[in-house]
Amino acid sequence: MPTVLLIEDDPAVREGLCLGLRRHGHDVEPAADGERGLRLLAARRPDLVLLDLMLPGIDGFEVCRRIRATGPIPIIMLTARGDDIDVVGGLEAGADDYVVKPVQPRVLDARIKAVLRRGATTGHDRERHGALTIDRAACEVTKNGEPVRLTPTELRLLLELSRVPGRVLSRQQLLELVWDHDYLGDSRLVDACVQRLRAKLEDQPAAPVYVRTVRGFGYRFGPL
Repeated sequence: MPTVLLIEDDPAVREGLCLGLRRHGHDVEPAADGERGLRLLAARRPDLVLLDLMLPGIDGFEVCRRIRATGPIPIIMLTARGDDIDVVGGLEAGADDYVVKPVQPRVLDARIKAVLRRGATTGHDRERHGALTIDRAACEVTKNGEPVRLTPTELRLLLELSRVPGRVLSRQQLLELVWDHDYLGDSRLVDACVQRLRAKLEDQPAAPVYVRTVRGFGYRFGPL
């Protein structure tokens, strides 16, 4: 039973999400503000965090950054509207996905399961790509022998891109492969994750070697 830390200040929304997620088999730890949420995070080490952006005290963006600094715990942000500033800010702070409230529990359950699947891979190869070593079986990445700490979403993105070196994958293809979005999804998820991945992999993120942009099409891994 996966443990979900729900940080949401609205009592009605918090209670409704708790009930719905528990019916779908999740163990939910609720918190009404960011400070309480961070304390529960340290005490329980949940499998995933559901994080409202508009919180009293420490806002959701800062909570997201602090959670991300502790390790690769998946984060889905909750936003009351699909506001560009909220979404982009949350993704840049380290969120893996987002949902717009109100959201049906079955939809949220599907998104949670998709995020939790991202650390899994069926490959068994240990690959070298220049200074990078990708161990698909162990879900580990090293650069010059040093471990690279990636979130499950960042890892899955790297695994999908490196599976077909030199081949261009569109943003929509990556949404389907990495985020399990089989509809016309939000390409900002892809772009923000690529930005974070480059910051961890590249010596010069502005001149990437591993994850390259093919303007107007998408992204590819490594040189052609």
